[in-house]
Amino acid sequence: MSAKESMEVSEAQIAVHWQEEDYYHPSTEFIAQANMTDASIYDRFSLDNFPECFKEYADLLDWYEYWHTTLDTSDAPCFKWFVGGKLNASYNCIDRHLAKNRNKTALLYLPEPEDEAHQPITYQELWVRVNETAAMLRDTCGVKQGDRVTIHMPMVPELAVTMLACARLGAIHSVVFGGFSGKACGERISDSGSKVLVTMDAYYRSGKLLEHKDKADEAVQVAADEGQEVEKVLVWQRYPGKYSAATPLVEGRDYLASDLVKEYAGQRVEPVRVPAEDPLFLMYTSGTTGRPKGCQHGTGGYLAYVTATSKYVQDIHPEDVYWCMADIGWITGHSYIVYGPLSLGATSVIFEGVPTYPDAGRPWRIAERLGVNIFHTAPTTVRMLRKAGPDEPAKYTFHFKHMTTVGEPIEPEVWKWYYHVVGKGEAAIVDTWWQTETGGFLCSTMPALQPMKPGSAGPGMPGIHPVIFDEDGEEVAKGAGIAGNICIRNPWPGQFQTIWGDRDRYVSTYYAKYNKNPKSTDWRDWPYFPGDASVEAPDGYFRILGRVDDVINVAGHRLGTKEIESACLLVPEVAEAAVVPVADEVKGKVPDIYVSLKPGYESIGGEVERKVSDAISDSIGKIAKPKHVYVVTDMPKTRSGKIMRRVLSAISNGKDVGDVTTLANPDIVDEVRKLVQG
Repeated sequence: MSAKESMEVSEAQIAVHWQEEDYYHPSTEFIAQANMTDASIYDRFSLDNFPECFKEYADLLDWYEYWHTTLDTSDAPCFKWFVGGKLNASYNCIDRHLAKNRNKTALLYLPEPEDEAHQPITYQELWVRVNETAAMLRDTCGVKQGDRVTIHMPMVPELAVTMLACARLGAIHSVVFGGFSGKACGERISDSGSKVLVTMDAYYRSGKLLEHKDKADEAVQVAADEGQEVEKVLVWQRYPGKYSAATPLVEGRDYLASDLVKEYAGQRVEPVRVPAEDPLFLMYTSGTTGRPKGCQHGTGGYLAYVTATSKYVQDIHPEDVYWCMADIGWITGHSYIVYGPLSLGATSVIFEGVPTYPDAGRPWRIAERLGVNIFHTAPTTVRMLRKAGPDEPAKYTFHFKHMTTVGEPIEPEVWKWYYHVVGKGEAAIVDTWWQTETGGFLCSTMPALQPMKPGSAGPGMPGIHPVIFDEDGEEVAKGAGIAGNICIRNPWPGQFQTIWGDRDRYVSTYYAKYNKNPKSTDWRDWPYFPGDASVEAPDGYFRILGRVDDVINVAGHRLGTKEIESACLLVPEVAEAAVVPVADEVKGKVPDIYVSLKPGYESIGGEVERKVSDAISDSIGKIAKPKHVYVVTDMPKTRSGKIMRRVLSAISNGKDVGDVTTLANPDIVDEVRKLVQG
């Protein structure tokens, strides 16, 4: 970085060295069939028309009673949407489609073992199952409107059925990702005050039938230790009629849901007419410190937002076969496997397994077999498939019209593989930026209206008005080539209402940073701070640089880790890269780089390490030169495939790595530690 450049970037800002990529335009075939081709949507959703513009989204739903207040700010920043309105999420996702489409496939379930047939579940069958499950929850467990039900299950249809059954009763579901430990589940039971736990005996992962019921026993004990009693545990069976767990049932507490539900055959439950602002679910997100945060999502605003974004951004039509590879235990699965697609009457695929088992061709065989034409996954998975089977997509005759990327920024090199190899140069891609707390997409191109740009999420969504502030609250100008903290100026219907039981933490975490008047009820005084760093290009597209917490301050220069990781992927041999800050006596912090290589490559005589270091120096500058580059066989990863940078940072800095038992590959931690620490 030159002296002139360093003068222009204050301590409160983040220097950006990325070059903007070229545009890729959607095909005329895609545009011709798209749900949203009217560019005036941005005018209709301007701040001048806020908040009434969101009536357009809410009108996609069926309401028992219309609302009298679109946005209630009286308890800012705990905003309430469509107040006075009444609806039911289960009715909107199932019942309203029956008249014309009762025998259309709603959920298409794929077990992990390839010798097990896929199971199509029609809207009629889903309606029957949800009614009977709701009756079981109501009569066996006493579940009623406002109660919390914790669900700790893998990717099986019963998970979606149980969620929709809770919604039918007006109960609040709290789904815990199936890969989480019993302890993590117990903490969430305790925090939410659940008296009912719904779980499963076993499920497949990488070819093994893994016990799951033992986690329920641990969860119940952890909750009890914190003063929360679980009265009933319902256990679905992976193979109905056969108990696949070694852990016995506890008499008087545990019931086999697969058997019990038969007693409710033919029962029908009238959907509860829920006020729009009532909670639909809690979704716990891990805080960097302290206990996980229970993000409380409302019914009317959330459902309106995910329905509209599924229709306009994902371009889901009722006749499409849509596959989101996320887990329903994350917000992506709630919004874009269950609620959004089903509200639109689409066919949504649920896949039990991992994308690389038994080999990296599995996703493409599934897409070919089922005729999937919309594909939705995370950069983590794209990198994994690019690493494990870069040539696999070419072997299969699937055709995607549209692909989504979600969960973290995607590096331009990875984006281009996704576009050319997976999308075969024909699919429109939306690179969406959002988070658990926001309910749905915040930044994305509208696929038929704007060109794609590798590595860039795109402009703010209609009705979402982002701004970039520096640490001092000064607005960073568009196209300045300087990054800062991206914020959203205005509320929107999909955002969460509060942190369950902890309003103060909600305000301090997401709003206090840029609020100048804590007593204000004017939404303009409450910009939402998601905790991400970003830069806005001259064309209004936003590029996310990663978490603000992950910005590395090197000798006064704030560098985004995602930019450094992208530079590493310019080296042809590199499949994945992770950057962590390591203490340095002179510069304060410097980057440590971990890379894993594509199949068939190895680093001889430190050649790859040199190439990585040179690529960073060339594309960013000497200021970003890493302290070390480590070539590892694999990265420590969560069960959902995310690299655990926290573990790598601890190893680089000689600190305790903490509990790694819940990792997908805990053995790799010792291997990396020996490489780094000797």
